[in-house]
Amino acid sequence: QVQLVGSGGGLVQPGGSLNVSCATSERITALYTMNWVRQAPGAQRDLGARIDSFGRTNYSLDSVKGRFAISKDDAKNSVTLQMSALEVEDTAVYHCRLVCPGCYPSLDAWGQGTQVTVSS
Repeated sequence: QVQLVGSGGGLVQPGGSLNVSCATSERITALYTMNWVRQAPGAQRDLGARIDSFGRTNYSLDSVKGRFAISKDDAKNSVTLQMSALEVEDTAVYHCRLVCPGCYPSLDAWGQGTQVTVSS
């Protein structure tokens, strides 16, 4: 069973920058997408930043476009979400999610979540 381990996050002032990363316990050789999903208290999950096996990225939330960047490091089996110009509204628990329908068995695995707090 592939494990996802999140790291990074923490407390930052508005306008600051922070990274969150997610490492898999083994290399994924089949086609996959790695997603970052966040959830603030009392709110629905959003963000929807993702990167696929080929390095193609997508950001489904307009408010993070131009501020957040997702990248991957195949040598480290990890994906990083670089966040800049952070706003109080970005405060949430950030989860990574690996979806690999071509893996055997197919995977839909979540990391444990990393807290990001933006506050002055």
